[in-house]
Amino acid sequence: MTTQIKICGISTAETMAAALDAGATHVGLVHFEPSLRHSALGDASRLRAAARGRAKVVLLLVNAEIAVTSAAIEAIQPDVIQFHGSETPEWTGLVRERLGIEVWKALGVKDRPTLAKSERFLGKVDRLLFDAPATALPGGNGTSFDWGLMAEHTHLIEWGLAGGLTPDNVADAIRQTGAPLVDTSSGVESAPGVKDIGKIAAFCNAARSARG
Repeated sequence: MTTQIKICGISTAETMAAALDAGATHVGLVHFEPSLRHSALGDASRLRAAARGRAKVVLLLVNAEIAVTSAAIEAIQPDVIQFHGSETPEWTGLVRERLGIEVWKALGVKDRPTLAKSERFLGKVDRLLFDAPATALPGGNGTSFDWGLMAEHTHLIEWGLAGGLTPDNVADAIRQTGAPLVDTSSGVESAPGVKDIGKIAAFCNAARSARG
């Protein structure tokens, strides 16, 4: 099985092209102003157009109000919405049902009970994205969690792995967890918020090599 690869926090045409050329299956656009990787709607719409037909575009929102959510979806027309805040199963389920769009929910993993609680999203999302616990910002912090926690967890929902993944550790992460999808943001940057073309290519190559 080929591992799916998401490069998140893309904010320039150059790095979008790099992710697509490297074979990323998903590209993430962050619409959350406190983030260093924030894209205004006009910029995000242009980036989305560049990816059309080559990779799935994931729109990342954090505790967005209804008006913000609606405006972002209308402007960007993403393939996937990724909720990365404290959104409830009721909210993600409603969006999924009303819009008929693929919905992901990111969850910070602290311990095994956290994984058990993730099952409340069954039927409410298409994929869970297991990430490191949030700090000042909900994601993109370059920290990982104990991948060993995944070993005994039975996944009832499609899932992906995030949090501190880099070109140097992603292959090991896939081998340890069996992750069907890996997601990186700060792990392919030369400075906070600045994507590195070489690191994007290296990450994609390393992720593909993990399964031979």
